[in-house]
Formats: sequence, structure tokens, C-alpha cells
Amino acid sequence: MQKINVITLGCSKNTVDSEHLMARLAAAGYEVRFDSDRTDAKTVVINTCGFIGDAKQESIEMILRAVEAKNAGKIDRLFVIGCLSERYADALREEIPEVDDYFGARTWEGIIAALEADPSEELKTERHLTTPKHYAYLKISEGCNWMCGYCAIPLIRGRHISVPMEELEEEARKLAAKGVKELIIIAQDSTYYGIDLYGKRMLAELLRRLCKIDGIAWIRLHYAYPAAFPEEVIEVMASEEKICKYLDIPFQHISDNQLSAMLRRHTKAEAVELICKLRARIPDLALRTTMLVGYPGETEADFEELCDFVREVRFERLGVFPYSEEEGTHSAEKLQDDVPEEVKQARVDRLMAIQQRVSAELNRERVGRTMRVVVDGRQGDFYVARSEYDSPEVDQEILIPADGKRLFKGRFYEVKITDAADYDLYAEVIR
Repeated sequence: MQKINVITLGCSKNTVDSEHLMARLAAAGYEVRFDSDRTDAKTVVINTCGFIGDAKQESIEMILRAVEAKNAGKIDRLFVIGCLSERYADALREEIPEVDDYFGARTWEGIIAALEADPSEELKTERHLTTPKHYAYLKISEGCNWMCGYCAIPLIRGRHISVPMEELEEEARKLAAKGVKELIIIAQDSTYYGIDLYGKRMLAELLRRLCKIDGIAWIRLHYAYPAAFPEEVIEVMASEEKICKYLDIPFQHISDNQLSAMLRRHTKAEAVELICKLRARIPDLALRTTMLVGYPGETEADFEELCDFVREVRFERLGVFPYSEEEGTHSAEKLQDDVPEEVKQARVDRLMAIQQRVSAELNRERVGRTMRVVVDGRQGDFYVARSEYDSPEVDQEILIPADGKRLFKGRFYEVKITDAADYDLYAEVIR
């Protein structure tokens, strides 16, 4: 049985792509490994990220390390797929010719043919999971139509294409049969789901159908675009017990000047109205967002307005990124990158300091509260768990002292919060 090692870089959407590919490889008779530095696999596939500068550099460094291994005779075949090779395939072929072939994020049939993987339509909903078996990402669409000024995703992934609802249901049922208890819904914009297939947004209907699948306990919603947020999604989140009281909704900024420059398609007033509506209709909702600072033309007044917004809204989860110019985007072609790098980083640090205080305050408010958590694993003297308010890998953790007790990975427990840190909680098991 031929061995193959699939290395995945970048976001959870790449993770899903790799898992689909690995299922086809396994069906064709390969012995599949993933993200392994300790394998004797003679064929290596690197699924790359091409979104921002640091991610591109990480992908290039991984390719070069694999080339060294190939030159040393440790591997025989090397393929590069994904976002980086979607954007820069010609340049990569010229600069790194040792790679056997490059395939983009939208040319999966090429890598399937090159590796003689199983192309059967019946395998479309199969996955070879790389996450812990109790949770999995469910990618409901590909691409994006919004064309935000800074974002290269439409250039890489193309326009929005929804996965048919029946196909997603089948995939979710298969995941549940494998022991998956938590589905994490992902897309470039999850709220846009269905408009290309059904003529209207159908995320709410999809969520209702997924809630009916036996074995699924939690459904978590990521990457919801704020503009024209569907009213029916709020209704289903408020009424369905399986849907986590959690929403990842990237606002990016709040100054109307910056929102307009970013081509974000909503105003500050509309963002504030949406947040108020969400929190009123879905009590105890945890909001996660991301902010982009240092975008062309961002003034000190724009940034101060953003700081005030973060203090007032008190997001439960928040990430901050400095702007980096991406070739081919509106901002790269039409705007001048006029905020110095040191100012960008200072603004990142300042906004995160505000969020650190907010997070610490919110965490202290949870001390004494009882929560349902799922255990993700053990680290040293603690079991690491999450509540419905925390997504894996990106959010805080709930730490439970081992104290001779045995807790099981992937199992749900009732815990009482005993202490709080800035970004973590401590708890004891009740039952």
C-alpha cells in the first residue's frame, strides 16, 4: 500500500478540502498520513494558504523544506495545491521547478487525476477527519461575492457557490456516524448560503435540517457577513437548542470612513443595530469578531472611534490584524498604503490591550456559573475543555484540574467555574 502525506496550512476551509482529498486517496488504496514530519511516505501533498504575507511565507518555507527532502531522496513525488498555487502557479513553477506539479484551489480534478485518487461521485461527501473526532468543520459554500477592498479571497476562490443542501445533510450524517458531536459551519460568508441555488438565502433552513441529525449536539456558526443579516437566522439561533449561543461575525472596523474605503457595504449605525438585535433576541450570545487596523487612510480619529466601539460593545471574543497589501485587490490598486508599519502594530497592541481588559471582566462575571463543556484533551495537570461560547483553536479554554480524576475526550460534562484569567477559565466537574 503506497503511503502519502498530506500537509495542510491555513484556515479550516483548507482543512475540509484536504479531508475530502484524503478520503478519495484512501478509497484508491493509499495509506494516508497528514501533517506528519515522521513518516516514510514517498509522496507528499502540501495544501497551501495564499491569503496574507505571513501565510504565504509559511507555505513557501514548507514547500522548500519538502524540496530539500526530495533532493535528499527521502520523498519521490511532491505536489502543491491550494490558495498559494491558485494565485502564483506560474511563478512557483519557475522558481521551484522541483515540485512535480501545482494545482490551485479550484482545480481539484487535476490533483485527483495526478495522484490516481478515486474520482467517484459517491465519495463527494466522504471525509478523512484530521480534527479530534468529536468535532468537524462543515464547509457549506465556496468563494465570495462581496469584493471587500482588502480581500484576495474572491481572486483565489472565485464567486460564491453553495453546496446543495442534500449533499451537506448527507455529509453531516456521515460525520455524526463517525462520532462527531459538534459541527462548525464555515464559508467565506455563511449567511449568503443558498442564494445561487435557491434564489434566496437558505442558511436558516439548512440549520434546521442539521439540528435534526441524531448524534449532533452542537452546531456553531462562523463567518457571518454583517450586511443584510438574515432575520430568519436570528430566529433559528434563538429557538434551536443545538445551535450554540455563539456567532463569528467579522466587522473589521466601525468608522464609516473606513467601512466605506473597505467597500464593506454597511454603516456603523447598521452594525450597532444588528448587534443590539442579536443580543436582545439571543440572550447570553457570545460574539466573536475581527478588526483590521492600519487600512489606507485610517486616521487617529478613525482608530479612536474603533477603540470606543470595542469598549462599549464588549465582544466576548476579538482578534485584530494589521493591514497588509494584497496585489490585485481594490486597496492595492486604488489606495496608498499610507499608515506606517510601526503605527499599525501599535494600534494592534492597543486594541488588544482594551480587549484583554474586556475579556478579563467578562470572565470574572462567569465565576460561580454552571456550564456544559466538552473535553478536547489533556495538557499537563489539566483537562482542556470548551463551552458553547468557545470555538476550537481560536477561542479561550476552560481548564479542569485532573486531580486523579479521569475525563474522556469528546464527552460532555457539567462544570462549575471556579476562577478566571484574562483569556481562560478554571472549573470543577459537577457531573
